[in-house]
Amino acid sequence: MNVYADIFMARTHKYASPPSLTSLGLLDPRADGKRLSGDALPRMDKFRIQLFAEWSVQTFPRCRVADVGGGKGMLAYLLQRAGFESVVIDPISQELPEKYKDLRTDKRIMIPRSEKVPRLSQSFDPIMTKDFDLLVAMHAHGSNVNIIDSSASAGTNFAILPCCVIDEPIIPKDSKSWFELLSTHAQERGHSVGYFHLNFRGQNVGIYSRVSRTR
Repeated sequence: MNVYADIFMARTHKYASPPSLTSLGLLDPRADGKRLSGDALPRMDKFRIQLFAEWSVQTFPRCRVADVGGGKGMLAYLLQRAGFESVVIDPISQELPEKYKDLRTDKRIMIPRSEKVPRLSQSFDPIMTKDFDLLVAMHAHGSNVNIIDSSASAGTNFAILPCCVIDEPIIPKDSKSWFELLSTHAQERGHSVGYFHLNFRGQNVGIYSRVSRTR
């Protein structure tokens, strides 16, 4: 593959799909062929932040967490409400949304204008990792590999939902998926890799590594 083809692939996401849920050891709700209903039905993509926050609360102890590429800070806000010390790392400064939907109560929750989440209005730098126990990322353009590498060096937890490969230092070759590349890279860096699935429509399979140490 020549350099121009590499750039085209990186800019258009034309890579193989992630592995199946069953191949990753995850429960596939559609595996038995039954029609999904009720809570088993996938949520719309716009609820991915609430689902990621809920999974994070169930998976990691309360600790210092950085939401890399956190945008408006909704994920960091929900983790903050759950007892985490949250910080958003994003070069573009944005205000929190006015409201969100609580998926447990199915009610709209207004966010007071006085509510804030600490922010670092800059791009993620691996040196920042030493200040946190957990790095999370949903759309961390150009930072997925850095998150994996820096968390391996610092002994820090991470959880990412891989999205695009734009500005990443490595990209998939041949028929390998971006998800598989990141998973393999994390294992090569010494991470004990796990996988998770969030019930929304879209790229809903993530990679995480959990260590016992928190500060």
